[in-house]
Amino acid sequence: MSASIFIKSTVILSVATLVSKVLGSIFRIPLQNIAGDEVLGIFSLVYPVYMVAMILSVAGIPIAISKLIAEARTRDDQGAIREVYITASILGVLFGLTSFLLIYTFSDQLAYMLGGPETELALVVVASTLIVVPYMAVYRGYFQGFEDMTPTALSQVLEQFVRVGIILVAAYWFVQQGASDEVVAGGVMSGSIIGAFMSLVFLRVKYMRSDVKIDSSVASYSFATFKHWAKKILKVSIPIAVGTITMALVNVVDSFTVPLGLRTAGTETEDINYLYGIYGRGLALVQIATVFATSVILPLVPLITKKLAERKFDETRSVVERTFYMTHLVSWPAATGLFALTLPLNLALFTDLQGNSVLAILGLSSAFTSFTVVAIGIMQGINWAGRGALIVLGAIVVKTVLNVVLIQLYGLDGAAISTLIVYILLIGATVAFIYRAVPFKVMDVRGIKIIFSSIIMGAVIGVPTLYMNIVSWTRLEAMGYVAGAVVVGGVVFVAQLFLYKAMDRDVLAKLPVVGKFFRD
Repeated sequence: MSASIFIKSTVILSVATLVSKVLGSIFRIPLQNIAGDEVLGIFSLVYPVYMVAMILSVAGIPIAISKLIAEARTRDDQGAIREVYITASILGVLFGLTSFLLIYTFSDQLAYMLGGPETELALVVVASTLIVVPYMAVYRGYFQGFEDMTPTALSQVLEQFVRVGIILVAAYWFVQQGASDEVVAGGVMSGSIIGAFMSLVFLRVKYMRSDVKIDSSVASYSFATFKHWAKKILKVSIPIAVGTITMALVNVVDSFTVPLGLRTAGTETEDINYLYGIYGRGLALVQIATVFATSVILPLVPLITKKLAERKFDETRSVVERTFYMTHLVSWPAATGLFALTLPLNLALFTDLQGNSVLAILGLSSAFTSFTVVAIGIMQGINWAGRGALIVLGAIVVKTVLNVVLIQLYGLDGAAISTLIVYILLIGATVAFIYRAVPFKVMDVRGIKIIFSSIIMGAVIGVPTLYMNIVSWTRLEAMGYVAGAVVVGGVVFVAQLFLYKAMDRDVLAKLPVVGKFFRD
């Protein structure tokens, strides 16, 4: 494959990943509108548990396969390609089936530790996706080993569109049938397995019609062959899984400790799912803000690995500083915007004003969440993924303690405060480690100017809401205010950046996606 085609495939994969992440973030808003906070709460409680199991079953396998197949191709070793494919398929099925059986076997206990018996059906339904996803991941890795990113990209988008479509249709249908929240949540989770299955069918058909399909008639396959390649695949995939799972575990901590804290504080079991649904509103907004922030920034991270490998330390420092500059530029206005527009956003998106303080705190935390995701990515770029994982594991312990303590003191707000504190600690720790490897300017004058500009922008669009009777507004009026505030806030923010000379056109011109708009 030529370099131009490879670059084109990589761009397609990046765009598809962004589309998938956006869809995976925004659907929670119509889900809450259709099915209510109780169903959103069950979904938000159960899904992180599934994600951890999926990461353990899948994470790293596509990269490991693509790496080993690419190496075999350089030797023109068709037998090795066939053996890698078969071994990865066996591993994927074994991991997925094992994860499903574990969740199914202990579903009663897991459901009790989550939101109660109402979460069990949803947990079992979504766990069944684990039977399909690992095998699907094998095909994605196989095509990537031949430098073809398009099948992976298209399958990601297909999976997410089908998943989100089924989730919303199922939610509407079950609600119209008068089903219980437990049944609605279970029906909603069916979107995950149907989406994964459709993606698998697409990839399988693509594989059967491709020029890179292996010849199944050649050579034999033995247990010794399986052991040989399994060790190689796991050697590559396990570190990736560890690095990926740590961030997912932060959400799992909430799934288990927030219900525990609420129970300990005297909350009735039947109210826990509803309250977690309110908490889930804030998580949905944070996820959306983080997706848009990191989608602009993370394409810069692979450059760090390249520059370090070439021992170009000055250029490495430059890329790190550029990455953090862009994180400032994107994350602070998003966070302050969410904080300032808490009231109209809550009404416009979620139909009422429940949980305003939770949404405000979590909205503010989105800046630190974005910084953390970027910093963890940079640590992977400097080959310190293991240290990054240890930092996150330490944060998980802190979050567990803070959730239990702060929920006792402040109720649901305590969980949001815990999230804010933990991500502040995470970014502090990760930046300290990055600085040891690549000394860089952690905060310069431009960063301070961006934060100041964001605060002024937030005041301009947020202070008026304190003097308005938003309780009497309709959703349309709230949405109108939000739309107007976004335009006004954007103009105020950008104008300040140019006024204070905080907008670095040279840095913006080098960005992978938006840079062309800033080049002369």
